[in-house]
Amino acid sequence: MSQSSTLNPVNRHHSNLRQVLRSYWQLTKPRIIPLLLIETAASMWVAAEGHLDPLLLVITLLSGALAAASAQTVNCIYDRDIDFAMERTRHRPIPSGRVQLRDALLFAGTLALIAFGLQAWVANLLSACLAMAGIGVYVGVYTYWLKRSSTQNIVIGGAAGAIPPLVGWAAVTGELGWTAWLFFLIVFVWTPPHFWGLALLIQDDYAKVGVPMLPVVVGDQVTARQIWYYTLVLVPLTLLMVYPLAATGVVYGILAVGLGWIFLRKAWSLLKMPSDRDLARNLFKYSIAYMMLLSLGMVIDSLPVTHHLVTTLGTHLNLLAAAIPALAAS
Repeated sequence: MSQSSTLNPVNRHHSNLRQVLRSYWQLTKPRIIPLLLIETAASMWVAAEGHLDPLLLVITLLSGALAAASAQTVNCIYDRDIDFAMERTRHRPIPSGRVQLRDALLFAGTLALIAFGLQAWVANLLSACLAMAGIGVYVGVYTYWLKRSSTQNIVIGGAAGAIPPLVGWAAVTGELGWTAWLFFLIVFVWTPPHFWGLALLIQDDYAKVGVPMLPVVVGDQVTARQIWYYTLVLVPLTLLMVYPLAATGVVYGILAVGLGWIFLRKAWSLLKMPSDRDLARNLFKYSIAYMMLLSLGMVIDSLPVTHHLVTTLGTHLNLLAAAIPALAAS
C-alpha cells in the first residue's frame, strides 16, 4: 500500500460548516479528554486545599483540553496508515480524505500554541511547559518511538496521560511537590491495566497492522497476569495519599480502599479466565470509572465542608468513647 493511498483513499469534500467542524472534532478523539481533565481538576483541588480560584480552574482545564486535542490530532496524522488498514478506524477524518494532512498539522499546532499561551498567561510558565511536555511524550515517546516497536509502549508512553495531575498542581502552587508526583505515579501505574483491558478486546486489529500490543505478542494469559501485578501495586499506592503524605483524609481513604478492592476482584477474575472477553470489557470499563471516582474522592475530601463534617464526627465519637466507661460503671 503506498503512502499516498493511505492519506486520501477517497477524495471527500464537506458540504457544510457543520461537517467540517465535526471532522476536526473527531480528529481530537474527544472521548479520551474528559478523564485527563478530571485528573487535572482533582490535583488542583488537593493542591488548593479546597479553596480553588474558579478562573484558574476553567483556564487550566481549557488549555489542558486544547493540549490533549493537539496531541491526539498529531497521533491521527502519524497513524493514518494503520487507521486506513483497520475497518474500525478507516472512516476517521484523515484516512477517509475528509481532512488533508497539511490542514491537520496546522490545526494541531494552533491548538498547542493557544494552550501554551493561555496557561502561561493565567497560571504560570511551569504548568504551561508541563502541558507541552505531555504533548511531547505522547507524540514522541508513545506514538513515534514505542507504539510500533515495543510491548512496553503503553507502559512508558503512558506517562503522557499521567502528566495532567502535574499540570494541575503546578498551576495552583507554581511548583511540584511529593503529592503531585504521587498522583503522577498512580496514573502511570493505572494506565497499563486500563489499556491492556482494551487491548485484549481489539488485539486482532493491532495484530493486523503489526502493532506489538502486549496481548498480540505474549497472549491473553501473560497479559492478564501483568494486569493483576499492576493492580496489586496500584491499590496500596493510592493509600499513600492518606499516609504518610496526609494530602487527603478519611473520606478519600475509604473510597480508595473500596474502589481498589473492586479493581482487584475484577483483575483476579480476568487472571482466572484471561480469554473471557466479557471480563476484559468489564475491567476496562471499570478502570475508567475507578480513576474518575478516585479523582472525585480527592475533590470531595479536600472541601472545607468535608473537613468540618469529619472533625465534628470525630469529636462526637471521642465524646461517645469517653462516656462509655462511665455508663458501664453506673
